[in-house]
Amino acid sequence: MTQEQLQNPFETLGVACSYRIDREKVERAYLTRLATSHPDAVGESTAIDPATLNQARTLLLDDEQRAVRLLDILGGPTSSACKDLPDGFLMDMMMQRQEIEEAIESGGDAEREEWENWGIQQRRDYRERVADMFDQIDPEPRQDDLRAIRMELNAWRYIERLIEQLDPEYDPSRADFS
Repeated sequence: MTQEQLQNPFETLGVACSYRIDREKVERAYLTRLATSHPDAVGESTAIDPATLNQARTLLLDDEQRAVRLLDILGGPTSSACKDLPDGFLMDMMMQRQEIEEAIESGGDAEREEWENWGIQQRRDYRERVADMFDQIDPEPRQDDLRAIRMELNAWRYIERLIEQLDPEYDPSRADFS
């Protein structure tokens, strides 16, 4: 197994390098690789570490992590290199947060649940938008296109944090802001 395969979960499991992925196909590929790379079957030197297979499977089954990894593989900017958000996003979110805070103060749990459902729908919308952007990307992607995907991923991440913060059990001292 090459270093690139270890870093490329699509290659590790032998599935097509694509954002839109069949979850069952990932599971089958994982189990097949796990069975066919066992040291008893192939010998110590060619066996794939089960932890590597587990990591690849976990990553590919998570929509956001899969998008981030695919963007990395395509040579797109990392979140630390590009912190930009889509035009108007931050202003919209500031207004939404103010509405959320006011609604929760006056309405409590019912309002919180409504806003959580709103956040979940926003997540779905971003997931679909990112999927469409990956579908339309050229085999030799332009950096502008990859940067546009990164900006959508940054906004998606912001929505994820908002959903986390709507949880009544949310504790900012234990939050993971990576």
